[in-house]
Amino acid sequence: MGPKKVSAKDNGDRKKRMMSIDLKQEIIEKHERGTRVIELAKIYDHSTSTICTILKQKDAIKSATPAKGTTILSQLRTNIHEEIEKLLLVWVKEKELAGDTVTETVICEKARSIYADLVKKEASTSKEASEEAFKASHGWFDNFKKRTGIQSVVRHGEAASADVKAADTYIQKFAALVAREAYIPQQVFNCDETGLFWKKMPRRTYITAEEMMMPGHKPMKDRLTLALCANASGDCKVKPLLVYHSENPRAFKTHKILKEKLHVMWRANARAWVTRQFFTDRVYLVFGPAVKTYLQENKLTMKALLILDNAPAHPPGLEDDNLEEFQFIKVLYLPPNTTSILQPMDQQVISNFKKLYTKHLFCRCCEVTENTNLTLREFWKDHYNIVICLCIIDLAWQGVTRQTLNSAWKKLWPDAVAERDFEGFEPETKQEELEEIVSLGKSMGLEVDEGDVNELVVEHEEELSTEELKELQMMQHTKVLEEINTSEEEEEPEEVISTGEIKDMLAMWEKLSNFIEKKHPEKVATGRASALFNDTCLSHFRSILKGRQKQSSLDTFLLKRAASESTESAAKKAKTSDN
Repeated sequence: MGPKKVSAKDNGDRKKRMMSIDLKQEIIEKHERGTRVIELAKIYDHSTSTICTILKQKDAIKSATPAKGTTILSQLRTNIHEEIEKLLLVWVKEKELAGDTVTETVICEKARSIYADLVKKEASTSKEASEEAFKASHGWFDNFKKRTGIQSVVRHGEAASADVKAADTYIQKFAALVAREAYIPQQVFNCDETGLFWKKMPRRTYITAEEMMMPGHKPMKDRLTLALCANASGDCKVKPLLVYHSENPRAFKTHKILKEKLHVMWRANARAWVTRQFFTDRVYLVFGPAVKTYLQENKLTMKALLILDNAPAHPPGLEDDNLEEFQFIKVLYLPPNTTSILQPMDQQVISNFKKLYTKHLFCRCCEVTENTNLTLREFWKDHYNIVICLCIIDLAWQGVTRQTLNSAWKKLWPDAVAERDFEGFEPETKQEELEEIVSLGKSMGLEVDEGDVNELVVEHEEELSTEELKELQMMQHTKVLEEINTSEEEEEPEEVISTGEIKDMLAMWEKLSNFIEKKHPEKVATGRASALFNDTCLSHFRSILKGRQKQSSLDTFLLKRAASESTESAAKKAKTSDN
């Protein structure tokens, strides 16, 4: 008899029968809940030896948290490779939210940079920590793109710096539009977003007297995004949109802050990024009414032009969706990759705002340390909060001069810029601001120079480091907004469920699931459905029970220790009285 033939169907089934990580984790969990190996083999239609192999590897499988899109773990994909893709996806999403386009070359370069940083942190894993272990090849990139679905943000070809030709063409078209529609500088507005690490000092700054370093890092929880907007004449500043990671910071409750009374439009999400909804709300609730009032008060024709870049937060059909009340607002978008050349807010307005923010921050530090017993470090650590930050943001935005706002249009619309702004007064003003910031810093005993201040302004826009990506990922995974809601005054009290009720319910579920596993003919389908129900519905109650057991153990330990200390104290007193 010849060798047994293996049909093509069998070969196909064998390939299909590779188990995903989720399925393996599901098997392990069911085994830990008491399901026997032989029953698992029947449910999942695999041999008992396969199930046993999975159970032997349960520690590694349970700890595996694969990147998005990865279903099968191989020996070639280490934990570092998984971490690279998770952090890289966070970075790419940040780029997408900022309206940046990235190429395969840029993404692969960032992946190698993240890998190098992770390797440094894992010196003990020398087998993984080899520079040759991760090449970020074209094949890897294709698979990463398929797994994560990032095609929309990836630009084909080499990344252009700034598209000068497109910018020149746009300037001509813009001039023709302005002439045709008879727009004047008072009627043309520009809006742009920028990040601000509001609790960051210049990198080299330290407290000389205490020999303690000031916070020089950029914790993601101290990041916010501002959307600044003004017209070309510089005499109409619109209330900024501010997006923070917390809807109701603790400082708001302490200082009894009403968000409706703030000098900014306050919004919040986990990434502290402007979304389309936030931007649309701002147009209808802040920008539209403010511009309408401004035009009426100045007896100008009721029409306005809003210049925007192509950031995802700016809806492409914004003009078409305008409410009837704001039909006088027309929207014009800048060509891709011309922001650094044409966007007025990027022409020193935002950098000037951040220098003014730093100046007023230093002024506040000086004022507090001179008039209180607080040291600079104590003020920075315990008394500088988001409420004070909002006051400084308002001062800085009000301090951006009409001349600065007007001269920012010299590239896109030179005819709108007053002649005096071409005469060179602006650089002198900026130099004076730098010198004042440096002088304030030195008066507090800080080591700071003009280079440090300029570096700080640039750092607000620089690439997120691997550590910052980790922190941002952690914030997103811990659902920071859910934690924030617990501090709201109007929060409804959570219904208390007794431990007995939870135990009874879990026992009933265990009985029901065992019955279904034994009696239902569709073993695989019902097994997965049961596991899904267990994860979705019951894990919450199990975590409550587990937390109470830990608390009970801690309370018992503390009571025993207190009783022991009390006994020892009584014994000492008795001994003292006897003597």
